[in-house]
Amino acid sequence: MLILLAPMEGLLDASLRDALTRVGGVDRCVSEFIRITDQLLPARVFIRVVPELLNGGRTPAGTPVRAQLLGSDPGCLADNAALLATLGPAGIDLNFGCPAPTVNRHRGGAVLLDEPELVYAIVSAVRRAVPAAMPVSAKMRLGHRDEARMLDCARAIADAGACELVVHARTKLHGYRPPAYWERIREIRDAVRIPVVANGEIWTVDDALRCREASGCDALMLGRGMVADPGLALALRQPAEAPLEWAALLPQLALYWQRIAGHVAPRHRAGRLKQWLNLLRRRYPQAQQAFDTVRTVSDPALVAQQLFAESPAPA
Repeated sequence: MLILLAPMEGLLDASLRDALTRVGGVDRCVSEFIRITDQLLPARVFIRVVPELLNGGRTPAGTPVRAQLLGSDPGCLADNAALLATLGPAGIDLNFGCPAPTVNRHRGGAVLLDEPELVYAIVSAVRRAVPAAMPVSAKMRLGHRDEARMLDCARAIADAGACELVVHARTKLHGYRPPAYWERIREIRDAVRIPVVANGEIWTVDDALRCREASGCDALMLGRGMVADPGLALALRQPAEAPLEWAALLPQLALYWQRIAGHVAPRHRAGRLKQWLNLLRRRYPQAQQAFDTVRTVSDPALVAQQLFAESPAPA
């Protein structure tokens, strides 16, 4: 079973990738998207979003990270991909799935699924621009407003030379509302000759098993489900093992808190931690207690005092 960790803009950044991959069970990560418009970005921009580039394209735990690009200009995306490839990512991923209105208004993400010809042009331009050994993959939804061009887009991605396709089993209009339509992924899998990875609404081991059956995919990408239950990937690999306990997770929370101090402004740090605790409440009663403790606190020093005074982060 291949298990990937999803990109989640504004939440699943390098700091959280570090914490979650230390727990284990994840084969590969994809970074948050790097927006490409009309210029060649300097290397420091790629490194800011994907600091793993300074570590051989891997998290400190050794998990490979593909860097994700988002945009609509094939030539500009190709130029940036060529530069990015020299920095040593584990691969380059292309975003055709972001549902954010601001991104879509600027012709990025899921809105491109209305234009399979442009999707083909983007993937093929990036594929030609980077070394043959550099993996180029893509992520898409079932469509923008509907699924009418779903198979056209999937075939465009595959025919343009992508080595792998992740499918989030909802359209842009579905957003993140349940359910996810895993059975539609099976149609895509049957239509293309590259590996297809199923994504969307996988919160538990049971969800994962049902997704695999409905989609026909052995490979899964975990997003919010993995953030809510950092032991989910391990549970999928080792179902007989005891689940990850709160005490075992606390050092990773402390590590995350330590890491975000290096790149998040003090006034926003508590909010980032609360985001993670908010999702962890689905799995751990202790996370509810921790969330309640800092719910009205914004001072980083007070957060550290109340939650991490006795929880040293791992080295």
